[in-house]
Amino acid sequence: MIAKLDRLSRNATFLLTLQTSGVRFLAVDMPEANDLTVGIMALVAQQEREAILRRTKEALAAAKARGVKLGNPNGAAALKRAGQGGDALRKTVMGNADIFAADLASVIADIRAQGNVTLRAIAGELNHRGIQTRRSGKWYVSTVKNLLERIG
Repeated sequence: MIAKLDRLSRNATFLLTLQTSGVRFLAVDMPEANDLTVGIMALVAQQEREAILRRTKEALAAAKARGVKLGNPNGAAALKRAGQGGDALRKTVMGNADIFAADLASVIADIRAQGNVTLRAIAGELNHRGIQTRRSGKWYVSTVKNLLERIG
């Protein structure tokens, strides 16, 4: 169930593929929608996406032509003035990664005890168990390698 059809996606190919795959969905803004209506609205949503993109580019170009400085004027310069650069953020991200790795150390030990010792086998077992990476992704050889290096 979705609130609005164009919020599911503004890509007609995606919506039509989803529809033909047998996935049934109900758009609250259009509960009476049938396959024809969904197809038409998917094309309309894609056209709107392209129009939004065009209008945004035109507006940014017009602002730039008027001399407006684009971007965040207080971005990295404010951090540099404070003498921190990206160190505080980097420390936080690394600390979170260390905690995540420590939490998985016992799981990795269990996986290895079952005979899964290669990076590929460990990644497969983590994925099989439904355990996601810290960024909610799938495990691969490289992500397992990074995890094991972090665990020590």
